[in-house]
Amino acid sequence: MPSITKRRQISTNFINLVLLLTVLSLLSPATEAQQHRFGIPSCPNTTTFTINSTYQANRDTLLSSLSSNVTRGVFFYNTTAGKSPDMVYGLFLCRGDISTSTCQACVTYAATHISRRCPLDKTAVVWYEECFLRYSNRNIFSVVTETPTIYFLSGRSSVVTISEEDRFEQFVLKVINETIAMAESRPAGVSKYVTRVENVSSFQTLYIGVDCTPDLLGADCGRCLRRARAYIPAGRQGGRAFNPSCSVRYEFNPFFNLTAVAALPAKGGEKHIKLNRIRILITSLSVIFGVAVVFISGFFIWRRRNSQDKENIHEVQLLDLENEHSKETSRGENWERSQEFPSIQLDILHAATNHFSDENKLGEGGFGPVYKGTLANGKEIAVKRLSRTSGQGLVEFKNEVLLIARLQHKNLVRLLGCCLEKNEKLLVYEFMPNRSLDVFLFDSNLATQLDWQKRFNIIKGIVRGIMYLHEDSRLRIIHRDLKASNILLDHKMNPKISDFGMARIFCEDINQANTNRVVGTYGYMAPEYAMEGLFSIKSDVFSFGVLLLEIISGKKNNGFHLAKRGESLLTFAWKLWSKGEGMELIDQLLVPSCVAFEVLKCIHIGLLCVQEDPADRPTMSSVIFMLASDGSIKLPRPTEPAFSVGRVVTKSIEPISSEEFFSVNEITVSNFLLR
Repeated sequence: MPSITKRRQISTNFINLVLLLTVLSLLSPATEAQQHRFGIPSCPNTTTFTINSTYQANRDTLLSSLSSNVTRGVFFYNTTAGKSPDMVYGLFLCRGDISTSTCQACVTYAATHISRRCPLDKTAVVWYEECFLRYSNRNIFSVVTETPTIYFLSGRSSVVTISEEDRFEQFVLKVINETIAMAESRPAGVSKYVTRVENVSSFQTLYIGVDCTPDLLGADCGRCLRRARAYIPAGRQGGRAFNPSCSVRYEFNPFFNLTAVAALPAKGGEKHIKLNRIRILITSLSVIFGVAVVFISGFFIWRRRNSQDKENIHEVQLLDLENEHSKETSRGENWERSQEFPSIQLDILHAATNHFSDENKLGEGGFGPVYKGTLANGKEIAVKRLSRTSGQGLVEFKNEVLLIARLQHKNLVRLLGCCLEKNEKLLVYEFMPNRSLDVFLFDSNLATQLDWQKRFNIIKGIVRGIMYLHEDSRLRIIHRDLKASNILLDHKMNPKISDFGMARIFCEDINQANTNRVVGTYGYMAPEYAMEGLFSIKSDVFSFGVLLLEIISGKKNNGFHLAKRGESLLTFAWKLWSKGEGMELIDQLLVPSCVAFEVLKCIHIGLLCVQEDPADRPTMSSVIFMLASDGSIKLPRPTEPAFSVGRVVTKSIEPISSEEFFSVNEITVSNFLLR
């Protein structure tokens, strides 16, 4: 009897909870449901400050001031902290349709996040769905800053004829420009957040939102918006572009709170206002119906709780296993006793790298610097040294050691050992004399050393390495940051996949996972991962597809955006392939040595890998099979790449160091399970 009563009580509590959540979901705008889920930081690294300096104290004071100055109805605030030469300028801007509490939460989170993601940068900015925050050692008030410009593009709009497509693009462009003009007409000191709802057809509605920091003059705001708009062509299902001064976005689904913002009426007058009200009513009824469905589904899901509890217990066991490693190995305890973590003495590495001299430095990443070393027996090594100021690097260090020590494959970089002495954390790898693939691929002089046969062998080696991670290793591993700079080349130009600090491990019966912390490099990210945090082995397949097209064309996907605004390397390749002109994509340096059949097959495979739907992308074992085929097997027809993510740097009134792309180095520690 007590168990029955308890079950009834739990059932009643569950139903009450769902009803409460239902009411809250109706009262809260949709935009508040996913507060500051994904952040996009920019840390130029042009100038840095030292730990415990006056500038750091002023920066911290400014961030605290920003987060404490969100008041009702005030969604923009700028201030300074300290005195020259250590004065820090800062500001935040929240979207005009969100609540004060959402703005407060977003700014508070941003202030914490930006200091963690850009710990020693004198200039930084971070964007979220609901707000953005920036600071600088230079005056940024009433100054237009257009770098970096970050943009997202959705797939092409579905139209029947070319003439319809032209009319569609002209209409969307016209409405966007009219919305920009409204923001431009507002003087300095006034909110420039403007939204627009416009009927495109009887079944399509266009939603537009533009915004500038209120301290800008109207003319500066308009100029900034038009330049940002140039990165999002009007013939898409949606697009957004933003920089530190302004943002432009259009979609065919509502992305702002329709009840909180009065959409600008078109020339239709009262008729258009009535249509808007009807649309809002329909949207509200749809939300109510959707919540009812969620309520019913939730009840049945609750009844299946026992099976889910078993999965949760299994996940707890995974976390305990991971924590068991972290408690000891992160402090350096028991490493020497582990056969999987061969230890190398610090004085040996000091001697090998000439005390980590700048002459021996090979490069630097989010983890820290990498040095070339030569052991006493003449063996060359590469030493990754954890930066002492990198909080993320510690997690990355742990993740990389726990992963690499368990992996052995000729197309994966080999870990020789590690060292944890005197507060140093070092990873020792086999040395790759030819550095990384991007060094050769994107250099017009060095690229001549990569004829078609070498590139084809590199492609096949990368595929074998990824398939090992996905299917053949003891652990199913998703790399999450496959790109040309993470493919190292040995003395025979054999590829070795490196940099496992961002990898995740899946148990055998799990096919997909979700994360609130997106990591990787824009231009290589799968769309479902970049926008929703969903990742699987098909995320790596997408990244490989981008890499494959880069190897064939000799062009960067990110760099290609700079030359062809609004069109990525992926869509450009698809257009050529669809017209039977695939050979036009090839790097001209390959023309004398290429085999046309192999090139076209690789382009076809690359396009299959970058399809929008993860289910349509092949597995890496299928890719190996297709690469080995002689043409007797007909490959499926790929769909057009429906989404691209890019980041560009333009000229700015406030000069910031240019980067063609960047990695988001937020780290998620792997959970482990043997196959």
